[in-house]
Formats: sequence, C-alpha cells, structure tokens
Amino acid sequence: MEPNLEIRRLLDIMPASARMTTKIVSKPQQPKIIDASFPLPWNRDRPIYINFDLWNRLTKPQRDLLLLQKVSWLIGVKWFKPELYQGVVLLGLLGGLVESAQSDVVGVAVAGGLSAIAALRIWRNHKSQESELNADMAAIRVAGRRGYSEVEAAGHLLSAIEAIAQIEGHSSLDFSELIRCQNLRAIAGLSPVGLPKSQ
Repeated sequence: MEPNLEIRRLLDIMPASARMTTKIVSKPQQPKIIDASFPLPWNRDRPIYINFDLWNRLTKPQRDLLLLQKVSWLIGVKWFKPELYQGVVLLGLLGGLVESAQSDVVGVAVAGGLSAIAALRIWRNHKSQESELNADMAAIRVAGRRGYSEVEAAGHLLSAIEAIAQIEGHSSLDFSELIRCQNLRAIAGLSPVGLPKSQ
C-alpha cells in the first residue's frame, strides 16, 4: 500500500469539519494499527498515526470506519464548550490571577486546585466508554453520507475492532471494546441485546 495515496483517500472520506485540524501521519514503527493522542487545549493539530503495513491487512470498509471513528472521537473533544466543568476551569484560572495579584498564596493554591480538578474531569469524560460509544455512533452517521447503510457501517466497525485485536496480538478485547462490540452487534442486527438507554 502506498501511504500517500491512502492518506489522500482517507482525507476525502473525513468530515469537512475535521480536515482543518486532523492530520494523518504514517508511523510504521508503532505497534498499534491506528492511534491518536488525547488532544490538549493548546494543540491545534490533532494527528492520527497509522502503521500502514498493518493497516493494509484490513478491508477498505474496515479502514474507512476505523478512521471515521477516530476522527469522530478527536473532534468530539471540546475543551472550550460552555459547560459546567469548562466554566469551573475558567473561574479557577481567573480566581488564581486575582489572588496572585493580591499575593494570596492560599487563594492561588485553592483556585489552581479547583481548575486542575475540573480539567481532570473534562479529560476523564473524553476518555470514557461513553465518549467511545458516541464516536462509534458519529462514525456510523458520517459513513451513511459516504454510501454505507447504518447496518453495514456498524458491521464493518465491529469486524474492524475484532480484526485489530488479532493483528495486534491481543489475547482478548478489553472491557470498553466488549461494550462497544455489543452495541455495534445490536445496531448491525446481529444481537437482540443492545446497551440500556441512559435515563
């Protein structure tokens, strides 16, 4: 597989909103087929690293859905969305600035600690099973605009997750992957049991 040709093809199937920040980088030395680091707020670029030697062992639909899932996860991480924890981080930082201007060491420590706790909570939310499930669903929606039916897209993503475990030499799927697979089986019509809807 010629990495540059495949990168161009993958960029074409990406949602337009992701093309400005998401970059696909060939990384033949990595043991994972596809990987991306958690995007920190000061990093504008959100690279996706692909080992194209291993990538080539997947089918084209599996590759499409894996990329769309990873892109959906990356663009789903929003540090500056107006929500509770983002507001707490901002208030903590502002409080820290005010307290430091007044030379109040205790106030700076409290404000900084508050910001750190809220930032950790944002990070945990985006590393959770729910964020992976949301990324799966977003990938299936985008795949629908690329010619895949919902059932096909779910089936391809399911088989891709299982294929990655074999190619990378994992003895079994981890808990998060098992949850994702069960949800995808239900969407693909392969299992009557899906995940319970959250209240």
